[in-house]
Amino acid sequence: MAESPDSRSLVSASSQLNLMEIEAIDDKEFDIPQVDTPPTLESILNEPEEEDEPFILEDTCLLNTENIDAHSCETSSLSVYVHLRRRKAVETNATVHGSVLRRNLLKGISAQIVSAADKVDAGLPTAITVSNVIAVGTSHGLALVFDQNQALRLCLGTTATGAEYGAVSALSINHDCTRLLCGFAKGQITMWDLANGKLLRTITDAHPPGTAILHVKFTDHPALAVCNDSGGSVFELSFRRVMGMRTCESRCLFSGSKGEVCCVEPLHAGPELKDHPITHYSLLAMASLTKILLIGLKPSLKVWMTFPYGKTDPASVPLLAWQFVAVQKTINPVLAFCRGDTIHFLLVKKDESGTIHVIKQRQLQLNCDLISLSWINLRTLVLMDSTEKLRVVDRPSQEELETVDMAELQLVYNSSHFKSLATGGNVSQALALVGEKTCYQSVCSYAGQIMYLGTKRVDHLLKQEKFMEALSLAWSFHEGTAKAMVEILLQYVDRSLKKCPEQGKIQAMEQHFQDMVPVTVDYCLLLQRTDLLFNQIYPRLVENSVARGVFLESLEPYILSERIGCLTAPVMRDLLSYFQENGMMDSVEGCLVHMDITNLDIQQVVQMCWDNQLYDAMIYVFNSGMNDYISPMEKLFQAIGPPLREGKPLTDEHVVMGNKLLVYISCCLAGRAYPLGDIPEDLVPQVKNQVFEFLIRLHSVEAAQEEEVYPYIRTLLHFDTREFLNVLALTFEDFKNDKQALEYQQRIVDILLKVMVDNSDFTPSQVGCLFTFLARQLAKPDNTLFVNRKLFDQVLEFLCSPDDDSRHTERQQVLLELLQVGGVVQFDEGRLLDLAEKTEFYQICEFIYEKKHLYDKIVDCYLKDPLRKEELFNYIHNILSMPGYSSEEKQLVWVKALQHIKDLVSINSAKTAELVAVHFADKVQPIITSLQVCRIAVCQHSLSVDLISRESLSPQTVLKLGPDLHELLVDLLCQFSPQQVIAFLKTSQDYRLEEAIQITEKHKLHEATAYLLEKKGDVQGAFEVLLQSRVSAVSENNHHREVNLILSQERCGQNSMSADFLHKLEKFGMPSHPGQHL
Repeated sequence: MAESPDSRSLVSASSQLNLMEIEAIDDKEFDIPQVDTPPTLESILNEPEEEDEPFILEDTCLLNTENIDAHSCETSSLSVYVHLRRRKAVETNATVHGSVLRRNLLKGISAQIVSAADKVDAGLPTAITVSNVIAVGTSHGLALVFDQNQALRLCLGTTATGAEYGAVSALSINHDCTRLLCGFAKGQITMWDLANGKLLRTITDAHPPGTAILHVKFTDHPALAVCNDSGGSVFELSFRRVMGMRTCESRCLFSGSKGEVCCVEPLHAGPELKDHPITHYSLLAMASLTKILLIGLKPSLKVWMTFPYGKTDPASVPLLAWQFVAVQKTINPVLAFCRGDTIHFLLVKKDESGTIHVIKQRQLQLNCDLISLSWINLRTLVLMDSTEKLRVVDRPSQEELETVDMAELQLVYNSSHFKSLATGGNVSQALALVGEKTCYQSVCSYAGQIMYLGTKRVDHLLKQEKFMEALSLAWSFHEGTAKAMVEILLQYVDRSLKKCPEQGKIQAMEQHFQDMVPVTVDYCLLLQRTDLLFNQIYPRLVENSVARGVFLESLEPYILSERIGCLTAPVMRDLLSYFQENGMMDSVEGCLVHMDITNLDIQQVVQMCWDNQLYDAMIYVFNSGMNDYISPMEKLFQAIGPPLREGKPLTDEHVVMGNKLLVYISCCLAGRAYPLGDIPEDLVPQVKNQVFEFLIRLHSVEAAQEEEVYPYIRTLLHFDTREFLNVLALTFEDFKNDKQALEYQQRIVDILLKVMVDNSDFTPSQVGCLFTFLARQLAKPDNTLFVNRKLFDQVLEFLCSPDDDSRHTERQQVLLELLQVGGVVQFDEGRLLDLAEKTEFYQICEFIYEKKHLYDKIVDCYLKDPLRKEELFNYIHNILSMPGYSSEEKQLVWVKALQHIKDLVSINSAKTAELVAVHFADKVQPIITSLQVCRIAVCQHSLSVDLISRESLSPQTVLKLGPDLHELLVDLLCQFSPQQVIAFLKTSQDYRLEEAIQITEKHKLHEATAYLLEKKGDVQGAFEVLLQSRVSAVSENNHHREVNLILSQERCGQNSMSADFLHKLEKFGMPSHPGQHL
């Protein structure tokens, strides 16, 4: 396979069934069901191997990934984690597994492999082995050792050794993780101490020279290892230490002349199985091109079994894998082996008599050619076929649980070692053919984890034109330091330009570059290489007008987010020109205020900003480019000053400019840059002084003869008095012990008074704003301002002028605000109250009365104020019911309300009734009587109705009214609302019948009288009243009908009335004189 130095990836796949490593399991977290009686080990071992219960697989992670970058890209190499958990069978026969593999790129190790290639010329990774540490061999003879946190712990060997021995072709770590064996492409073997990185042995004569080491593996015996060379021979290595000297004795176990061995696999048992009877024999499985051999190394060499493959593809790779499996109450080792598409299983066990049996188990038939075989737990195999697809298979059920395509991993193959290219290629054709697909040293399983060593090369992705994936992969490895990133980016840009659609809609071309440009910008920023972006990439894009436009537009979000703060002069000029040509002036302003503009033509940019109303950008350019904070103010004043002086209405543009001017002045005086950021600390005092001096100038630079004094302050006051004074108020907050600042403060106040007092150009509201501002300043405990008190009296006279009815509400509100902020101390209260009463400023009167606790007088204020009469009811209720008022104060208000009950009824009878019911329940009769005495029948009627309604509708209020009040209401209803009489009589039960009958008879309300008689029990009387009313009605109707008939006849006969006609009229009681007719 072709290899590239661009990148390497290390990936792992794992499954967890190592229960020894689990200290505590949270049942709730893992959804473990409760059981009444936990199973025993014996019951578990007695379960049949061919069980029917399905396995439900879920993810878990074994490696400590604390230091692994959480970012992963779509094309990352894979690390697969599998966790198996037994559950009861579900009712359905269909088995749905979902994803059982969790894959993760070990970025820390991958990045350090690439870094080692750059820094110490380590070369490419060639082999991997895993124990408590991870060791990776390289093509230049180094072994890199990482801990489980992916931190590099040891770098074993030198490139000089690598030049002599060739690439690391095989690795092995012993059972207690203290020794590392390295086999090399030229046949040497080294042993290293993993505790201190010391070289312990260099073995050069363990096998025939001129052959590469294909496998070197420790057995469980601490002083015994085996190796397999490219000649197909297998050797036993015995390590001894005699007289302080470390030695190694070699013994040939199998000669390649009898059939070349491609793979060797010693049986390893964990600490929990170290006393298993089979482990004492140091079993070794060997796979040649034609058969499997199972031998025991201890106590003496013995061949236990041979098993021929049968007919197989000569290019298929022989594979071996051991696993201890629980079968029929006992745990015994099972050897899985295959060559091609059929996996065979051999069970090795020792019976009670001590006889060793090797028993063939049910084989597993697949439809693919396998190149890797690993156990991941007692029953699950992880396989890889020749198309680099990963297959997870459940051995008992022979069910394939999941398939994952690993082709993009670009697995590292050991072909060059099997061909012994480092020693001249002196191998058989059969072994070289098998070697094309061998990846023994790239797949390693340990403690339920499987790791795959892949090249995942960037150049492979580039050949496929997967630039996005190549960039992502390169960045994940190099973390911004690799030179390869620059080359990839340039290739990506060049390829994008070449692939740009030449024909079709412009939108297609724009979309093409919109997909490409942000990617290049992002990676240049990650690399911190804006020089690459602007000096190499941009010149390439300029050749295409669409690409150029997309690039310039794409810069805007990066500038606004301040990821790009400085552009080269050519790019800056192109950016401004492009935005201006395309009418994107808002974008120009947004970009300018976020960038370093020192390399621009300041005057040209300022003129462009002014012409296009980019005032924020103009101010920023003046400030940042020339440290000039006054010129922007002058330009803005020149624009808004003339219309304000001439009294013309401001345009929308002028309003925008004025608002920006106020904000800009506020920022300068507060030490903040406009529109964002802060003024450099060393410039803050200077800028403040410059702004104050500018504002208090007597005249502008190019003043006309008729210009009034202090034009700048005058302009701001005319533009927005309140906001300008707010700006000054905020500025004055920062003035503490700064003597010069306090002098400016007094000076500005004096100018404000001079400009606004006795000046008819300003409205009462504007003058009031000034004195409100002054009152606030004077009320401060640390106030140093001096303001002549006579000026406040002058303002009071101005606001309370009784001859001026204009803006009455505005003037009252201004004075009220002035008093509320402390201005009352500046006035004589008696005079203030007198002026307020004359001017009918009732809210001002209320303010003064409240300060004096004269709450009863406030009642008069509400009554006199036409705009607030309705609020009087709540005010009286609050005074009488809320705490905080003395009994004397409440009594005065109570008396005042009672005195004005007539006025209250005329304002709102319903609210008056509610007030009376709550606070004047014992005064209802006198109140009604007072209304009757005053002959206010309508008021009396309204209040009576509302009182009685409240009595019936609000049971929570204790209000008992006498029958005379109800009878009075009946009388009033008869006069003013006769249609409501019967309804009232039906709902009320508190009137006396005889009196009510007399009232209704007096007002000739016959139906009401009949109702009362019937209620009294006089049905006959009720009938007679109704009959009489009907007879009278009929008689009257007939009378009118006859009169109308006579009138009609007479109109038809003649124009003048005859004597006979007049006689008839008199008969019916009608006037006979013609003038009395209608």
